[in-house]
Amino acid sequence: MSRLRGRFTGPVFTRRSEATTTDQRLLDSHQPSDWVHTDPWRVMRIQSEFVEGFGALAELGPAIGVFGSARTAADHPTYAQAERAGRLLAEAGYAVITGGGPGAMEAANKGACDAGGTSVGLGIELPFEAGLNEWVDVGINFRYFFVRKTMFVKYSRGFVVLPGGVGTLDELFEAITLVQTQKVTRFPIALIGVDYWSGLLSWLRETVLADGKISQTDLDLLFLTDDVEEAVRHVLAVQEEDPRP
Repeated sequence: MSRLRGRFTGPVFTRRSEATTTDQRLLDSHQPSDWVHTDPWRVMRIQSEFVEGFGALAELGPAIGVFGSARTAADHPTYAQAERAGRLLAEAGYAVITGGGPGAMEAANKGACDAGGTSVGLGIELPFEAGLNEWVDVGINFRYFFVRKTMFVKYSRGFVVLPGGVGTLDELFEAITLVQTQKVTRFPIALIGVDYWSGLLSWLRETVLADGKISQTDLDLLFLTDDVEEAVRHVLAVQEEDPRP
């Protein structure tokens, strides 16, 4: 009989725990009415996650977020690209922030770690993942997605985005929205993988832009390349103009 896999509930690791997550229980409207009485206590837990995140990352220094699929196999070319991106960013003096999981995230953390840089993982409580990858130097496991997203955007000065699925797309479009609405400024976004991303960009240009739902300046926020070095140069070039320490 195989050993049961465990998972994290926030920062706590458990086995044989319930299948739901904290986020799921918070957002589920089909639950007993006693949630009215427990939600104020949830606010305290949410506050504590913000405090933990701010405390852990306040002295991090300049950092770049690297996103990509947790399903990227170690022998896939994208894994090598993510590892290379993490290494180049670390060699340039930047911390690397990922979601802390396997696949492309693990690769970027590994590249940063091998280069002697700071490798950060911001994990999330999920029913099918057991925690942070082994290459994370500074790791925080969150219960709530919205707290985790705040940490990504607050402490990253740009994103390098590799091929990924729903989670990667979520982070990508969140970043675009924040730049578009001027909630964040000087925030470069580099996409690695011309074949992978071209279909999406064509749809945005030929359908969404053509119908007047976005402007050309929104599309100009995205820099597309197959060259890892070029992607890293793009996100770092903006930092040279940034007056922040």
